[in-house]
Amino acid sequence: MPAVDGQNQKTLTYPHGTIKRAKRSLFCSPFNLILFTAMLSERVALSEIAGNSGIHKGYTKRPLSELAAENALAWLIQVGVLRREVDGQGITDSFRLTPLGRQIVEEFQHQPWPTPTWGDRFLNAVIRWFRLPF
Repeated sequence: MPAVDGQNQKTLTYPHGTIKRAKRSLFCSPFNLILFTAMLSERVALSEIAGNSGIHKGYTKRPLSELAAENALAWLIQVGVLRREVDGQGITDSFRLTPLGRQIVEEFQHQPWPTPTWGDRFLNAVIRWFRLPF
């Protein structure tokens, strides 16, 4: 199987609305940038994110139950910034960044993670609740 040269890969272009929604979803999530930075190079298991483990590793802003972490991660999958890791036996409990997620995390890797406004939080909640495509 030929190796893929990361230097020669084309950068995918996404519509402005898609990028804006993805950024808002990441900023409003209960996760810290360090989690997504870790996902740049490796998969991260749900057990490392949920509970006190997530706090100790700096992945979460507060302790999250496994269900709460799973729901937040599932939303980020729907938005298009994360994907579930797959092994030879099927879907696992680990997560990785998609190309869209990678693009956003790399953009904010060397600058502060923005604090979402109340408007951002409200809009994210409404879109998430109704699963609106914008």
